[in-house]
Amino acid sequence: MTDDMQDTTPDLEVRTLLRVLDGQRRHVLGTLDGLDAEALRRPVLPSGWHCLGLVQHLALDVERFWFRAVVAGDEHVIHGLTSGDEAWRVAPEVPAVDVLDGYRQETQLADAVIRSTPAGAGPAWWPHDLFGEPHLHTLRDVLLHVITETACHAGHLDAARELIDGHRWLVLT
Repeated sequence: MTDDMQDTTPDLEVRTLLRVLDGQRRHVLGTLDGLDAEALRRPVLPSGWHCLGLVQHLALDVERFWFRAVVAGDEHVIHGLTSGDEAWRVAPEVPAVDVLDGYRQETQLADAVIRSTPAGAGPAWWPHDLFGEPHLHTLRDVLLHVITETACHAGHLDAARELIDGHRWLVLT
């Protein structure tokens, strides 16, 4: 959410959680600012993932999955879900800017779901085949889960960026 947008979210707690999530999203994108397409695709860890793949994972497996599928129950999204690590793989012909813009777009779509859903609302859909019985019971639970996952991956990106070119997002000494 940008500062110039008026927040119409009725619930103070949800507004606060959304601000925290937005801070983590800015961290993700800010950490990668200034990297060229080649660097964004360079694997730096033995597992072989690269920054662009992690951003695509955040867009598809986190923002889209948790908010548009689980919270909103969007049938189109649910039927289009993939399994495994497919979201982590970015085809070579896909421009890096498209992946980064895709993440921004998914965060905007997620924000619309968040703003229109009461904090205590339960999931509209639950992936029993992946997780068994629901363990996230409200929008509040999903927001906390996504904040945690996004922050964790922002830390991964911090480490990857430092390995790529020595740049560090924020260092307080």
